[in-house]
Amino acid sequence: MTIRPLADRIVIKMVEAEETTKGGIILAGSAKEKPQVAEVIAVGPGGMVDGKEVKMELKVGDKVLISKYAGTEVKVDGEEVTILRQGDVLAVVE
Repeated sequence: MTIRPLADRIVIKMVEAEETTKGGIILAGSAKEKPQVAEVIAVGPGGMVDGKEVKMELKVGDKVLISKYAGTEVKVDGEEVTILRQGDVLAVVE
């Protein structure tokens, strides 16, 4: 199944959190923070949203920084992805 986001929405896949600290301590699953860096895997066409023209500035493959609880998590073909608006992205990681 393929997801095609509408309007100013994007589909992202979270980047895995590191399992060890800088000091070499291995973290248990419950001790890991929810990752905030994700990779864009699909981008909507933009267009008119709430009466304003929205130009899509993100592209597939961009690494982005999002807030911890942004978007809606869905499972597609057994893989968890998040759908959110372009405006919910805090920054592009370069």
